Amino acid sequence: MEQLYGLPEQELIIRHICVEGWDYIGQWSGVNLRYFLERIGADLTAKYVSFKCADDYYGSIDMATALHPQTQLSLRYADELLPPKYGYPMKLRIPTKLGFKNPKHIAAIFVTNEYPGGYWEDKGYNWFSGS
Repeated sequence: MEQLYGLPEQELIIRHICVEGWDYIGQWSGVNLRYFLERIGADLTAKYVSFKCADDYYGSIDMATALHPQTQLSLRYADELLPPKYGYPMKLRIPTKLGFKNPKHIAAIFVTNEYPGGYWEDKGYNWFSGS
């Protein structure tokens, strides 16, 4: 986490849209996911990026979404260290996707060519889930 906190951060004020019908606008700060993936030498030609979370949640996105300039590994909310209710130590923020595509409490990130599924997608929700 110390290394992540040392990387350049971007601030986004974006809308979170939940499939349950509610939404809100928040201020998120963190590391651009594309920058992070490039920095660690990930294969950017792979099809998917998958996330495993400390709360047993898991999810995945296509590489094009991962490389979107507003896709962010959020480390802060409203200029404060990300609180547990918002996903400490980090949360994925994707303004082009519905809320369930934004996993919290990220513990591991995988780049793969094999479809990794997702918690809700494996229960029948649409995998792409754009907002």
